[in-house]
Amino acid sequence: MKLADNKATLSFSNGSPSVDLPVYQGNVGPDVVDIRKLYAQTGMFTYDPGFLSTASCQSAITYIDGDKGELLYRGYPIEQLATNCDFMETCHLLLYGELPNPTQKADFTKLVTNHTMVNEQMQFFLRGFRRDAHPMAIMTGLVGALSAFYHDSTDITNPQHREIAAIRLIAKMPTLVAMAYKYTIGQPYMYPKNNLSYAGNFLHMMFATPCEEYVVSPVLERALDRIFTLHADHEQNASTSTVRLCGSSGTNPFAAIAAGVACLWGPAHGGANEACLNMLTDIQKMGGVAKVGEFMEKVKDKNSGVKLMGFGHRVYKNYDPRAKLMQETCKEVLAELGLENDPLFKLAMALEKIALEDDYFVSRKLYPNVDFYSGIVQRAIGIPTPLFTAVFALARTSGWIAQLNEMIGDPEYKIGRPRQLFTGSEKRDVKPIATR
Repeated sequence: MKLADNKATLSFSNGSPSVDLPVYQGNVGPDVVDIRKLYAQTGMFTYDPGFLSTASCQSAITYIDGDKGELLYRGYPIEQLATNCDFMETCHLLLYGELPNPTQKADFTKLVTNHTMVNEQMQFFLRGFRRDAHPMAIMTGLVGALSAFYHDSTDITNPQHREIAAIRLIAKMPTLVAMAYKYTIGQPYMYPKNNLSYAGNFLHMMFATPCEEYVVSPVLERALDRIFTLHADHEQNASTSTVRLCGSSGTNPFAAIAAGVACLWGPAHGGANEACLNMLTDIQKMGGVAKVGEFMEKVKDKNSGVKLMGFGHRVYKNYDPRAKLMQETCKEVLAELGLENDPLFKLAMALEKIALEDDYFVSRKLYPNVDFYSGIVQRAIGIPTPLFTAVFALARTSGWIAQLNEMIGDPEYKIGRPRQLFTGSEKRDVKPIATR
């Protein structure tokens, strides 16, 4: 972090003395005004609901330029990573700052592979849930419960503990998601297979049964690997900020990641692809492709209460770069499975066509986002809609743990403590109950 050439001067119209505030420059992106001493100097806080204009940390992991539609992991464009690298390489990049060479990749992949099994007692923990529980409810419990089984990696201040916790979390998340799925459908759990890739192993644990051999499709394996890479990190979003805030108290990594899982569950965040598929299903019930135009007119009507899910993004004011990549994968998967004429997928393509051509959506830059396509791909693969967000959590774990480790290693980090603008009652006295 380096000081900018200029400084910010805060002046007041009531005659109070002005205050000079330092300005810092990042390597790219907007400068930041340092307000850490603002309260000490003025007795005031800043007011920023949702922290939309507040930098809560300095980070070297992920950079987003929403106007350009640019996403960089450690400086590398997401387009290049998703095309030229696999998820294990992406995880190594997020955790250690550099892409691995062949030897490093082999060692890292082997390390992750050797930690994919979970303690056998986790099965008994699972049985405490109802069979119809939402997978994210199960995942929140399972991830938090890992700290009860792996005591040797719960000290967040110990770099070795953080290292092994990171590997364990990345390795075990696919196993936990697959276990949650198998439990809800009443099938036996499938153990990890060390001869499969990270994505291939997940597909096997999800869809294999002890009755017969399951052959992993290379197209689906590649599609899932790309989904993982595209969702691996996304700067200081709600769930990542939750992981950092939770971890700032010194809690163990498993608890911090469980907090991220809980935050991701929300339909405005990780649940967006699930909400998108539910929207498509509702349109299908209305009459399918024939009703798309009518549905889009309702979307334009602010009084209708109808929302278009899977389009637009909080940060990107241009096309979501991940969406273009996911669109390619979507077409590959549909072709591989012969689903180009599936009614729901035809409906999705009709919706996409209108959104990309209609001035109302184009002028508002409501382009399809990554959730729109990833939901379609996951459904085609056979992943049930309620499990979409759990798959998202699986992928984002690598980013969460990288962000958590970065924060703990930052000498400036403190326990998170946002302030407030109090609008409640002033001090008052309690009256005896008989006179209230």
